[in-house]
Amino acid sequence: MSKLGNLGARLHRGEVGYDFVRNRKLWYGISILITITAIVGLAVRGLNMGIEFQGGAVFNTPKTTVSVAQAQEIAEEASGHDAIVQKLGGGDKATLRIQVAGIDTKQADKVSAEIADKLGVSENDVTGELVGPSWGEQIANKAWQGLGIFLILVVIYLAIAFEWRMALAAFVALIHDITITVGIYALVGFEVTPGTVIGLLTILGYSLYDTVVVFDSLKEQTKDITKQTRWTYSEIANRSINGTLVRSINTTVVALLPVAGLLFIGGGFLGAGMLNDISLSLFVGLAAGAYSSIFIATPLVADLKEREPQMKALKKRVLAKRAQTATEGPATDVPADDEVYDDEPEDTAAAVVGPRNQPASRTRGRNRPSGKRR
Repeated sequence: MSKLGNLGARLHRGEVGYDFVRNRKLWYGISILITITAIVGLAVRGLNMGIEFQGGAVFNTPKTTVSVAQAQEIAEEASGHDAIVQKLGGGDKATLRIQVAGIDTKQADKVSAEIADKLGVSENDVTGELVGPSWGEQIANKAWQGLGIFLILVVIYLAIAFEWRMALAAFVALIHDITITVGIYALVGFEVTPGTVIGLLTILGYSLYDTVVVFDSLKEQTKDITKQTRWTYSEIANRSINGTLVRSINTTVVALLPVAGLLFIGGGFLGAGMLNDISLSLFVGLAAGAYSSIFIATPLVADLKEREPQMKALKKRVLAKRAQTATEGPATDVPADDEVYDDEPEDTAAAVVGPRNQPASRTRGRNRPSGKRR
């Protein structure tokens, strides 16, 4: 077995682990700082909306030695509007994609002729496409509607499949991921296109997947939790995170590798700038989703559950028993790390407690009469 696989097995059995829940305030602080930075960037710089949302024209030139800065200056002088120029391909000669927002058909013809004249090519060699703002507005409205329906269905599903606290924590994690992704777009200045919207909706599924995996493990391990005095809810929640940690990391890395290829190799080295709109949202969203499922969602559930009277009482019993064990030492008939109830079902301890490599049978039948006649 590889070292990573061996580590994953030890994490799953509870032999090793990191206390994510105990250090939750640190992770909350980091998330709040990142979120505030994203919101400030969004408020100050705003989003660089593509022409699909604003309306305008897109011009594609033949291969030329004209630089991006020169082409931008030509387009802005001809149109009187800001222009965005992307270089498609590498080398000394490359095709240029010039976007000018807020112009009509007459202005588009003038800009096309000016670009052809400055580049020294025929006007027919400069292809143009006019986009109306109403189409982009419809796309944006549909995207917002889809996002709202998705979030509502997610909350309802999680509330039914798990409980409302987990649904609330998952909702907070999703909003966290969306805010960070949108804020990064504002800070970097990448263009927001329909591809960006598609990428944004896609990452929500990945983020929710990791969160649900941890929640499912937590639900299983906290069944009949109040019938034992070995662990608090937060401690079992932390074991659930550690038990699925390697799985979450592997899933995220495998998903990030091809996206990183699109973003850094396709969009960076090869000059396929049109890939940036969707690849950046996927890359940032996948990373943020993996972070939130581990550091935000489950610790937040533990925080909410520990406020319940039953969980508060359980925590007091657990701490009291540990203090008693530390003072008096373990009892001779029952192991000190657990408590057995006469009316407790035989499989209760196995469903709740213990590192997974310690069977519940060790807590029973030791120096106790069986009550059966042999």
